[in-house]
Amino acid sequence: MPAPRPDPDFEIPIAVRPEDIDDMRHVNNVVFLGWVQDVALAHWRAGATPEMLRDLGWVATRHELDYFREARLGDALVARTWIGQVDSRRFERLTEIVRPADQTLLARGRTLWTMVSRATGRITRISEELKERFPRPVTTTATTKHEQHEG
Repeated sequence: MPAPRPDPDFEIPIAVRPEDIDDMRHVNNVVFLGWVQDVALAHWRAGATPEMLRDLGWVATRHELDYFREARLGDALVARTWIGQVDSRRFERLTEIVRPADQTLLARGRTLWTMVSRATGRITRISEELKERFPRPVTTTATTKHEQHEG
């Protein structure tokens, strides 16, 4: 049985477009990375205060993506994200790209984001207020179709 995973904290819909398709006739891996960034930024914009949005930004310092299934033109997908480990200057953000029609997990990502002051361009500390606005989710035993077939 797979390890429990947190319920996603935030999600956005994704429609696969013709420009996402590569010469193998499926979504290019670089497009998946773009979706990981899109859902992260949407989550940030939805949860941050206007002052946080004005004063702070994020820089990705590490991306990891695991691909399980391909996405094709016309697929309706969902990008789900939640917060993992947090320290004084960095958030770990976890992401899944899922096809809801059959609950197939297409890709899973892990990104480390470092907080930066927009005024100075330097790394800055993550406040307790910001941590409270983006809490780590409660762990559940929910699984995707892919996880049910692992192990």
